Amino acid sequence: MGKIAMLTGGGDCPGLNAVISAATRTLEDAGIDAIGLLDGWKGAIEGLTMDVNRQNTAHIIRQGGTILGTSRTNPYKTEGAVDKIKVSFKKLKLDGLIAIGGEDTLGVATRLYQEEKLPVIGVPKTIDNDLSATDFTFGFDTAVNIAMEAVERIHTTAASHHRVIVVEVMGRHAGWIAAYSGIAGDADVTLVPEMEIDIDAVCETLKKNRKAGKKYNIVVASEGAMFKAGDFVTQEQELDSFGHVRLGGLGDALARMIEKRTDYETRSVILGHIQRGGAPTAFDRILGTRFGVKAAQMVMAGDWGKMAALKSNEIVAVPLADATGELKLLNDDFKSLVTLFSK
Repeated sequence: MGKIAMLTGGGDCPGLNAVISAATRTLEDAGIDAIGLLDGWKGAIEGLTMDVNRQNTAHIIRQGGTILGTSRTNPYKTEGAVDKIKVSFKKLKLDGLIAIGGEDTLGVATRLYQEEKLPVIGVPKTIDNDLSATDFTFGFDTAVNIAMEAVERIHTTAASHHRVIVVEVMGRHAGWIAAYSGIAGDADVTLVPEMEIDIDAVCETLKKNRKAGKKYNIVVASEGAMFKAGDFVTQEQELDSFGHVRLGGLGDALARMIEKRTDYETRSVILGHIQRGGAPTAFDRILGTRFGVKAAQMVMAGDWGKMAALKSNEIVAVPLADATGELKLLNDDFKSLVTLFSK
């Protein structure tokens, strides 16, 4: 085994540098060279690299973001890009690739392994916690704690002004961030993509809480939550290379609807990229480290086409196809919790 590349793709995420550091150290201890591919799949296509070693990754566990850079490049949307990745493998004399990313990044990794027979290993990363086959993804804990703290801070200004404040959090298809931060942050109502928004029911809950003596309200909503008509709010209709519209603005739309129906002064706050910025929590630092070590061990074992995953607090190898086949959405237990604490 000679040389292994690593890349980070998709949205940046607290804990990425922990994976890079741990994988690099484990590989180096086994006598295997590591390099970084810059800016996700773009680096794999164009052969853009940086040296990674124990020295230059020794203290990055504390840093958010990724020292390798990232992008939302999809090789399967650009003619000839997959062939260029294969050329990069040969030019760089790679024996394998560790792809660190979410649904889209690992979806590409799955296809490269299945269709092109490239030696690829995956590491699950997403603040949305929506990848199947793993109990948690690193980045989620950090994002939830940032969102929860924001919701807690919003309580004081909402109470002072007797307002309703809608807090829009990330979550395109899965409502894990909203469910955790909404319930932990003591919101009056939590809205998630897995359950249609009934705006009349939302307003009734707010009115009921006011009649019970509460003088303000907090609503937490996933950016991808949809109304009963099946509509969701987008900033623009243009799709990215993975076919996603750019979400954002649901909080503003909800605030207008709530104020019109209740006559309560209503404001909205969109947390956006704040949720995935800054230093990772201890949980995410350790989970990222464990994933990085496992990915390197999978390289040494030739366990290609698989992903490091957390199962009952054990780090195990699971098929990449199992992780990317379908999204992990809120289960019935969590939907029941959301319903219970939204009425």
